[in-house]
Amino acid sequence: MQHFSERLIRWQKQHGRHDLPWQGESAYRIWLSEIMLQQTQVATVIPYYLRFVASFSDIAALAAATEEQVLAHWSGLGYYARGRNLHKTAKLIMERHGGEFPHDFEQLLALPGIGRSTAAAICALAWNERCAILDGNVKRVLARHRGVEGWTGGRQTEQQLWALAESLLPERSADIYTQALMDLGAMVCTRSRPQCAACPVREDCVALSSSRVDQLPAARPRKTVPEREATFLLLLQGEEIMLERRPPHGVWGGLWCMPQIQAGEEGAYLSRHGFRVGRRVELAAFSHTFTHFRLHIRPVLLELQNRPLLAEQSGAEWMKREDALHAALPSPVRRLLRDLQQRPVGD
Repeated sequence: MQHFSERLIRWQKQHGRHDLPWQGESAYRIWLSEIMLQQTQVATVIPYYLRFVASFSDIAALAAATEEQVLAHWSGLGYYARGRNLHKTAKLIMERHGGEFPHDFEQLLALPGIGRSTAAAICALAWNERCAILDGNVKRVLARHRGVEGWTGGRQTEQQLWALAESLLPERSADIYTQALMDLGAMVCTRSRPQCAACPVREDCVALSSSRVDQLPAARPRKTVPEREATFLLLLQGEEIMLERRPPHGVWGGLWCMPQIQAGEEGAYLSRHGFRVGRRVELAAFSHTFTHFRLHIRPVLLELQNRPLLAEQSGAEWMKREDALHAALPSPVRRLLRDLQQRPVGD
């Protein structure tokens, strides 16, 4: 039987993905794709990637952009620290490396937002260097094939998987092998309904031979997700809406949002800022799930009779509804603005 890596390389050449827009591109573009693909599926990433490189074609262009411009392109992709770290890293590469993407693994690790697996993927895919990756898909493939017990995010299990990933590296064709691992996890050895009959390494897969494909890898230990509530105020005057830019760190850092208050604070907020309300409409509530909590959002539309000078005091701005959709927005705010576009003024 051929070595694990040899079977994967042969399979990738025949059945793997060869038309992803970042394949065969520069280290810069491979890096962009790897950051975008963290916690996000390929189908979702592709249109964001294409828009991103159309505006920021190289490191110099990204470094020269404002954070606002970068986050506007990232808006809707989630995990916004990734976008901020992209911008920081581009600036550092311009300052420290003369605009050249560093080839050294350790230098890559020193850059914001680049961890061990991402650095390895860049080295392998851009320069065919012999480096092991261990993203979520690869963890699942290795855990099933070698029968690794335990939750793959646990420290001990992850260390075991890293050792396994290093041991399976081929002497040559690291770029093809790395892409094969990614493709196998995304296309065949999927979380649910894996296509075991199409797997090139099924003959010695421990999970398949022991009928534990649906049990490996072990599920993440369940814990209660905290529930939070907030009221979003859609402050309108004619065709304009007021948005506030959030602090640079924390949830939705640096993004534009409606004023967010707790239940019972609406009257005090309006009075404090001198707003006079002509009409008030409670919109349909909905929820948004973060990694560590679930936020229940209660939107309230308020048509105002006046517009106090609030922007200078709080970092808020009045924007036309259409223009606001092009700002750097978190997904729930973009959803509310799009719904608002369907509502004529005065409705």
